[in-house]
Amino acid sequence: MEPVDKSSKQEETEKSSAQLYQKSRLAQKRLNAMLTFLPDPVFVFALDNTVEYINPAFEKVFGWTLTEVKGKNIRFIPDHLIGQAKQGMKGLYNNRSVYDFETQRYTKDGRILDIVINGSILYDEHDNPAGQVLILRDMTVEKRMAKTNRIMFRISKALHSYEKLGDLIALINSEIKELISVEGAFILLVDRKKDQFYFFSAQYRDRESEKKFKKIKFPADQGVSGQVYKTGVPMMIPDVSQCSFFLRRVDEETDLVTRNMLTVPIQLQDRTIGVVVVVNKLYGGFDATDMDLLSMVSSTIALPIENTRINEELRKSYKELKTLNRAKDKVINHLAHELKTPVSVLGASITLLSRKLRAMGMDSDSVENILTRSQRNLQRILDIQYEVEDLLRKKDYKAYHILTRLLDACRDELSSLIELETENKDIFHQVHSKLENLFGPMDFKSRTIRLADYLTERISHLRPGFSHRNCSLAIKIEKTGPVHIPLEILDIITQGLIRNAVEYTPDSGKIEIILKPVENHPELIVKDYGIGLTREKRRLILENYFTPPESANYSTKNPYDFNAGGRGFDLLRIKIFSERYNFTLRIDSSRCRAIPTDMDSCPGDIRNCPACTKPEDCFYSGGTAVHIRFGKI
Repeated sequence: MEPVDKSSKQEETEKSSAQLYQKSRLAQKRLNAMLTFLPDPVFVFALDNTVEYINPAFEKVFGWTLTEVKGKNIRFIPDHLIGQAKQGMKGLYNNRSVYDFETQRYTKDGRILDIVINGSILYDEHDNPAGQVLILRDMTVEKRMAKTNRIMFRISKALHSYEKLGDLIALINSEIKELISVEGAFILLVDRKKDQFYFFSAQYRDRESEKKFKKIKFPADQGVSGQVYKTGVPMMIPDVSQCSFFLRRVDEETDLVTRNMLTVPIQLQDRTIGVVVVVNKLYGGFDATDMDLLSMVSSTIALPIENTRINEELRKSYKELKTLNRAKDKVINHLAHELKTPVSVLGASITLLSRKLRAMGMDSDSVENILTRSQRNLQRILDIQYEVEDLLRKKDYKAYHILTRLLDACRDELSSLIELETENKDIFHQVHSKLENLFGPMDFKSRTIRLADYLTERISHLRPGFSHRNCSLAIKIEKTGPVHIPLEILDIITQGLIRNAVEYTPDSGKIEIILKPVENHPELIVKDYGIGLTREKRRLILENYFTPPESANYSTKNPYDFNAGGRGFDLLRIKIFSERYNFTLRIDSSRCRAIPTDMDSCPGDIRNCPACTKPEDCFYSGGTAVHIRFGKI
């Protein structure tokens, strides 16, 4: 065996050590390069929790530099999470590693971050624990966005689900409190009439505390809220003790102790309606992200809050209108029935006066004209009373019951008086019949009616009433199925439609009465080629308002005279009947081009109209068609 050259062996050893050292240096450089460019913070510390190494990402995220903390203990664990940190460290030593451990840590400037920790134990050459290495991944933005999306989704979903403003704002406040992580959240709206703030909703501690806030009102130009409301610019107050315009009255009148606060305006396009206030950030202080989030919420809820508030005011107004409408109906009903009795008495008195005057030889034409005019207008008043009863759909037969009871109670005495004063033995029954007609309840019974035969007879009955008018009447009656309706109601409908058509048609004009089957339903059409309805009056009629005629028309003109009365009252009455007796009402109308507004007047005769050279000019200018379609039986 040849002897080993010791110098050669030493050279090989030294060469091998040099290579290992170079590899170690290379590995260290690569590790440093990796740690330097690793986007997540890396934190290496010894068993005594003193820092051995932090990478640049740690310095960027948390704010401390390696020079500041090397060999020291970083106290960045929130007090409420110290117990959790100890449990996590225990698990790390037991399992030698930890994955996705969610927690929070403070930054150097006091912000609190949501982080996920992945870590492992470091061991020495004897396999003894020598320290720890942790990767702290900042999840603050990601978690906050997920939380924000979740809460904004709940808010957006709720905005159209609540009818009451109080319920809506209470839910929004609760979501804001969770979103910003604060002790209290408040929505203050402005009473514009009084120019003052009021706490519409408060989310703080418990209901008893919240009640205290709702009692507080203060001028809209005071406090932080007043500044934000006035300027429309959000305001963040890190320490209210350093704020000269902070309104301490709220703290004094409640159990709130405000440390810091964030206030943003609730703005519509043209004005600010209130502010959202959050107080006492639970962890750390308010930051720009909190302001952006709260501003986003306030812009989302501004219009729904205003709409809900308007809807509540409309509902309140609607309830008040319903109450007033009921009161109005009672008054009209009362006056209508109170009117019937004196009008009937006046009518009877005029009849008696006419007889007395004739008996005295004072029945001249002028006196007769006065009495006739008086009787006609009294009858008009009585007709209006009956129409009002139909419109109100309620009947009150007080006068009828009182008079019939008086008549029955005095039957014997009246019979004796009548026998002494007159030879007419049947006068008592005539008086009773008259009371029945004037005041008795109308219990209409529906019956089956064949419209073709009915209309032929009905038109013949009504024709003498407008024989003095120079209007042509075209009648086209086809056989249709029968209808089931009270005869009295059908009489009112046909008389109203024909009278309106005649009264709205000038002399030399034309009226059509048509009966035909339409889709197997009998349909009655009364069409005039008259002045027609203006758009406004047509809208009022279709919306169930009636258009009263001019008082002069009723006081001077006879039924069926041109422009003698208002069409809407009859049509509204027919519309109400349609709801009870299974038929529909439709109106087609166009206003005469020569008289486009209700202030314009027609001369009443086509021959005297400067806009019409022949009757056809009027026929194609305006008119109204009323369609009554009856249901099947």
